[in-house]
Amino acid sequence: MTIRCEIVSQDRMVFEGDVDIVVLPGSAGEMGILPHHAPLLTTLKYGFIKVRQQGKEEIFAVAGGVAEVQPQIVTVLADAAENIEEIDEARAEQARERAQEMLAKGVPADSDAYLAIEAALRRSNLRLDAVKRYRKGGRPNTPGEN
Repeated sequence: MTIRCEIVSQDRMVFEGDVDIVVLPGSAGEMGILPHHAPLLTTLKYGFIKVRQQGKEEIFAVAGGVAEVQPQIVTVLADAAENIEEIDEARAEQARERAQEMLAKGVPADSDAYLAIEAALRRSNLRLDAVKRYRKGGRPNTPGEN
C-alpha cells in the first residue's frame, strides 16, 4: 500500500510519486506519514523531507512551506526544495560566505535586504548540512524502519 507524494517548489515539481512513507519537518516536529493518515495541514520548518519507495530512500532539503496530508496524498508546497543529490557543495559554501560578508557590513536588521540575506544564509546552511549529514556517509533515520 502506498501514498502519493508531490513536492512542489516555487519554480518546479521537485518530486512526484507513490511512496511507502513520507517524513516531514513539521512545525511541531518531524512526522511520519503513511497511507490512510488522518487529514492535516502543517507548516514546514527548514529541514529534510524523506520519502521511501520499495526500500529506496530519497531526501529533499526544504526551506519552509506547507504540507497538506490527505489519506491518499501528501502535497508539499515548499518555499524552496531540492533533492540533496542536486546540491552543489562548493556553490552552497560560496553563497554562505557571501551572505556572511554582507551581514558583516552592517545591513540594518529591520531592512528587506537583511531579511533576504538572512534567508540566503539559512538556505546555504541547510544545503551544507544536507551534504554533511546525508552525502558523506551519514545515514538518515526514518520512522517506520525495521
